[in-house]
Amino acid sequence: MVVRIVCALATAALIAIPATLAHADGCPDQVAPPPAVDASEVPSPGQVAPTPVPEPKVPAGGPRMAECGYVLPAGAPPLPTDLGYASWVLSDLDTGAVLAARDPHARERPASVIKLLLAQVVARELNPSTPVVGTAGDANQDGSRVGIGPGGQYTVGLLLDALLLASGNDAAHALAVQVGGMTAAVDKMNALAAQLGARDTRTATPSGLDGPGMSTSAYDLSVIFREDMATPLVAQTVHTEQVPFPGYGTKPGFMVNNDNLLLRTYPGDLGGKNGYTDDAQETYANAAERDGHRIALVMMRGTNRLAGKWQNARELMDYGFALVDAHAAPVGFLVGPNAAAGGATPTANNVAKQTPTAGHGGAQVSTAPPSPQTSLSTFGNVGLPLTILAVLAMAVIAMMYLRRQRAKKARAVAAARAATAETVRVPIPVELRQRWAARNNAPNGAQPTQSMPNGAPAPTTRQRPVNGHPAARRAVPGVPRTGAPRPPAGPRPATAPNPEWPSGPEWPR
Repeated sequence: MVVRIVCALATAALIAIPATLAHADGCPDQVAPPPAVDASEVPSPGQVAPTPVPEPKVPAGGPRMAECGYVLPAGAPPLPTDLGYASWVLSDLDTGAVLAARDPHARERPASVIKLLLAQVVARELNPSTPVVGTAGDANQDGSRVGIGPGGQYTVGLLLDALLLASGNDAAHALAVQVGGMTAAVDKMNALAAQLGARDTRTATPSGLDGPGMSTSAYDLSVIFREDMATPLVAQTVHTEQVPFPGYGTKPGFMVNNDNLLLRTYPGDLGGKNGYTDDAQETYANAAERDGHRIALVMMRGTNRLAGKWQNARELMDYGFALVDAHAAPVGFLVGPNAAAGGATPTANNVAKQTPTAGHGGAQVSTAPPSPQTSLSTFGNVGLPLTILAVLAMAVIAMMYLRRQRAKKARAVAAARAATAETVRVPIPVELRQRWAARNNAPNGAQPTQSMPNGAPAPTTRQRPVNGHPAARRAVPGVPRTGAPRPPAGPRPATAPNPEWPSGPEWPR
């Protein structure tokens, strides 16, 4: 019974693993961003709303990247308080190791941070010195605009400055036209995301304005941002504090300032990109260098505005550097730049992969041997208690098995002793001993005047039979025995003052 209970508990625990991982820390296993709060994602007439981006069977980044809730290394210090972001990822820009995260593969809206993906398309396809003439279509874009006007004279490099420093949607429109138009730009952005291994990402607009089917994740943006920081043109642009920008017509030129506050206030900051829409809420990407280490932070769906946003970013950046200084084991890895859409291929600097747990996606086969300092934990936030339960269950089962084996052995020994036991003898009662003496003293073996009751024959002394032998049946008065023969009549030699009588079924009643 105990074994059955333990087995049932262990089975229930194993069945509960996927659900536990998928809902740890109250975080749903999202396949799509939360519902929109406005009509920005309503399809145009005649268009059909796209279905959510398919959730891959193999989660990019290793087993713990499939988890929800906080994903921290063993022995990590306490997190900063009042973190107002639904998902975030801290990563090492050089090695691609994920230092810590919260729900890294949750589907979110990127807002203007998706301009980092457009910037990578521009850096790969356009020459920064290529001249561009502003249009009315550029100037009429919704949302934030840097100030591009019809007839204005720009270069691709200046438009890239306006895109990443001031988050100009007019600059995004102008650059999208240069790579083939709005539809072509979106297609190229999605193709590049797939090439980088960002499989939670689907772009709907070049600028990051919300549109039907728009989706990404903190993990995907970390992959994209790492590629940007390895591209000199983009890395230099996000690190620029301000740049002069030309006017158009009668409008004079002006200075474009970088709206990333940490670039001017956080020691060693390398730059990044922030964004906001009503549906996406606050989004942010940033990188910094300290003591020769470069780390990056991506935060999604934040509710801490203004000062709270920058404070959360500073605290998480400090937390990432603390993990680096403590040589904490990574909790995942960023896929390499050559990762295909169908599967993640780590670079030589990526940490080793191990078989992942359930959550966002399924199992992943290890392709690199684990390193003692960089191997990933396969337990996640709940695996250790489940492992302890499994060990206890095995211990109880083993104990019950050994106990049954000992009892079985003891029964076998007892049976063997019973089979070879000698006759048990007990003293003869005084009355019977007198009758026996009178019988033996009769002349010529004649029967004494006092005989056995009911004319029963005198008992004999013989070996106790083994259980189940016919001789073991109890004697019945007047019925001859079928067992061993009686001893011959005659005087019994007095070999002991106190003769004994055989116990057991031989004694007549």
